[in-house]
Amino acid sequence: MQSPAVITHPTTPRLWTLGAVSFLNSRPLIDRLTNDSTIRLTPAVPAALVELLATRQVDAAMLPVVDLHRSAGRFRRISDCCIASEAETLTVRAFSRMPPDRVTRLHADPDSHTSVILAQVIWSELYHRRLEVVPWSAQIPRDDIDALLLIGDKVVTDAPRGYGFETDLGGAWRHLTGHPFVFAVWATHADFDSTEMVHTLERARDEGVACAAELAERFARDHAWPASLAKRYLCDTLRYKLTPAMLTAMEAFEARARRLGLL
Repeated sequence: MQSPAVITHPTTPRLWTLGAVSFLNSRPLIDRLTNDSTIRLTPAVPAALVELLATRQVDAAMLPVVDLHRSAGRFRRISDCCIASEAETLTVRAFSRMPPDRVTRLHADPDSHTSVILAQVIWSELYHRRLEVVPWSAQIPRDDIDALLLIGDKVVTDAPRGYGFETDLGGAWRHLTGHPFVFAVWATHADFDSTEMVHTLERARDEGVACAAELAERFARDHAWPASLAKRYLCDTLRYKLTPAMLTAMEAFEARARRLGLL
């Protein structure tokens, strides 16, 4: 008697949902993911990504390193992708009406967690000042603020006027420590199997970095950047692959922040 035929059904590919930084700086990491049918991107400002990950609204997120450090092992880094700078960032800056070493009160952009802690580390160790950090919102007139920390595209597209001093936090960190600075990494829950995802993320990063100049041209207008500055930003200012020096820098940042009681 002939055995009955075995009927097989096509396997539905796993859909991954990723939380991604919504600024220009993420384009080399995510551009190749936008055409991947197995991935759905959820863009958000950096500070919102930890909640998306914590509540499992996304499988992984481009997590600010402060939120990774604070997770106490709940989250883990899953690839060598990152958003980092060797020194100057262009888009993480404190604007002040007095020299930085006289600033004691800083209104801070709520879009970032890492930059707020980084500012406090820098002011404590470089300028020997304990900062009072006050949340900033667009409803607070900038004329009433003596020192303001901003991050992301708005630093370029809506830079505040009337401030005589600017402190680029990546540059200040480099001056203080000699290290690069890592702002964000792909991370997920400790119990999530990310084996297949890692290859997808790193391949997308490699292809995105290889065409960063083209991405700058293509997306500068969407983010309201001058095209030439966008190209310098994506090609020369930012780094997207973790190096041993960057891993050391992440550890140094966490140690300094913990020593100051900021984590």
